[in-house]
Amino acid sequence: MKFICLISAEKMMEHLSEADAAALFQDYAVFTARIKASGQFVAANRLLPPETAKTLRVRDGKLQITDGPFAETKEMLGGYYLIDAADLNAAIAIAAQIPGARFGCVEVRAIADDAPTRALGFDAPAQPRQRTAPAA
Repeated sequence: MKFICLISAEKMMEHLSEADAAALFQDYAVFTARIKASGQFVAANRLLPPETAKTLRVRDGKLQITDGPFAETKEMLGGYYLIDAADLNAAIAIAAQIPGARFGCVEVRAIADDAPTRALGFDAPAQPRQRTAPAA
């Protein structure tokens, strides 16, 4: 089963001292190498701070865009790991090792794997987009 581990914290890497950020990046590098070696790694990435985000809605056919995330909260979504685990308990055991769990929280949620979701083709590889040469 696939699970997403959503990592949230009150401070993003950009808000930490250089030394603290470097130490945390090293902790993540060690964790990432370990989970890759275990075969349970699917994907992961870090998000930029919320001030770089836009939230959009379409209401009555009109696009509404606001700066930042929608939720007013102290904890900010900072990144994720997509993992492969036998069940929720195994996923929780993996998520507990994510360095961000020591400073914030990690939400573990199963990825939908039912017939209607599979029919959408989410698990199919994306087709490479054609790159065109810049105009001279």
